[in-house]
Amino acid sequence: MGAPAWRWALRAARLPVSGGRAPTAPVPPGCGPAAPFADSASSSSRDEALRNKRVRILSRGLPKQKPIEGVKQVVVLASGKGGVGKSTTAVNIALALAANDSTKEVGLLDADVYGPSIPKMMNLKGNPELTTKNLMRPLKNYGIACMSMGFLIEETAPVVWRGLMVMSAVEKLLRQVDWGQLDYLVIDMPPGTGDVQLSVSQNIPIAGAVIISTPQDVALLDARKGAEMFRKVHVPVLGLVQNMSVFQCPKCKHETHIFGADGVRDLAKTLGLDILGDIPLHVNIRETCDSGQPVVISQPQSDAAKAYLKIAMEIVRRLPVPPA
Repeated sequence: MGAPAWRWALRAARLPVSGGRAPTAPVPPGCGPAAPFADSASSSSRDEALRNKRVRILSRGLPKQKPIEGVKQVVVLASGKGGVGKSTTAVNIALALAANDSTKEVGLLDADVYGPSIPKMMNLKGNPELTTKNLMRPLKNYGIACMSMGFLIEETAPVVWRGLMVMSAVEKLLRQVDWGQLDYLVIDMPPGTGDVQLSVSQNIPIAGAVIISTPQDVALLDARKGAEMFRKVHVPVLGLVQNMSVFQCPKCKHETHIFGADGVRDLAKTLGLDILGDIPLHVNIRETCDSGQPVVISQPQSDAAKAYLKIAMEIVRRLPVPPA
């Protein structure tokens, strides 16, 4: 209460009482019927200030994306759930991109810090050499330049890191590697929709994302979350790959849909996305990757290899025109 209001209150207290009724004190300025309107105006002013502040914060947007030097287009392979064959698919698709067009240079980045599997699948061991600019040189096999946390730690050593350390490691894998000149860099993302996915999506321009899933209902729930995450961070989703779609008995050739039939196709329709292809559940795919000789390289005429080659073609067909 300001000085005028206090004066009015004191003056009213000194007035005599007559007829059993206290005289009505004059209404001090700002305390009468107009006060609610003044409070309302003040509240509106505060709301407007908050709105303006929110607009200023949002106008800053996401961190400015910086391309990886020497890399024309980045394709990320992701899954909402682990255990759906994402890394196996990433390895074979990288090899298929190179096999479909021998003029293209392809790289493969293993962004799964906690469980790097690219070194074993690509039959690579050792530590990256450093250039004169203190950048790591990728290890190379089958014509594919590869980088992974698996090259920097012992094979059996667990990565017991908190989020900030993981972000720092991913930043080094992205920025402190001399990739040379690549037409495509395939990034094998860890499962889920966490810090690594957001960090990669917000810091480098991504030409497109591919979602890998089995037809199993549990896997489809997480695959949908993965697709929605990329949409939220404005990364174009090129389509879905249905992995382990059908198992064919090697003896009687009977086909069994172990994980369900057409679940990924139904999800693609729901999301308005394309199906890039189906990959069968075949023992050769597992055995060749475990031995470091992926099926696209070791058995190029097999049905499994042809499935990967077809998916690679569909990916390239949906990519935007690369920069000159």
